[in-house]
Amino acid sequence: MISALYFPIASCRGTDKPDAAPYDRRWFVVDDAGVWLAQGQCAKLADIQIDISMGCLVMRAAGMLRLDIPLDVIEDDDSVRRQATVGAQRLDVVDEGELVAAWLGNFLERPCRLVKVHPDSGPVLWPASSL
Repeated sequence: MISALYFPIASCRGTDKPDAAPYDRRWFVVDDAGVWLAQGQCAKLADIQIDISMGCLVMRAAGMLRLDIPLDVIEDDDSVRRQATVGAQRLDVVDEGELVAAWLGNFLERPCRLVKVHPDSGPVLWPASSL
């Protein structure tokens, strides 16, 4: 039996859990200029384990504490709404905050942030060669 892999955070390690399917590529990591970081620019993204558990996106990596991010938050706070770039596409995104940015920056050893595609954004046109 072949199972599908889902990538709740684009470019991080995938999961074969079916409950991750609705969240496939909903999040992605951006650099300090708001540009998507693919594994080609940051190979350590593949070392971040992703899981869906108890209503949270769960992030784990060697030497790091587990980080849980609520899955379904109403995106009505414009103070966390940003713009990010994937390929040539500009997207409305929601910044997941300072704690997540610090966790990622510490592990990836570079300034970066986790963003979630805003529900009002259109579909993300992921560059096929970069996933």
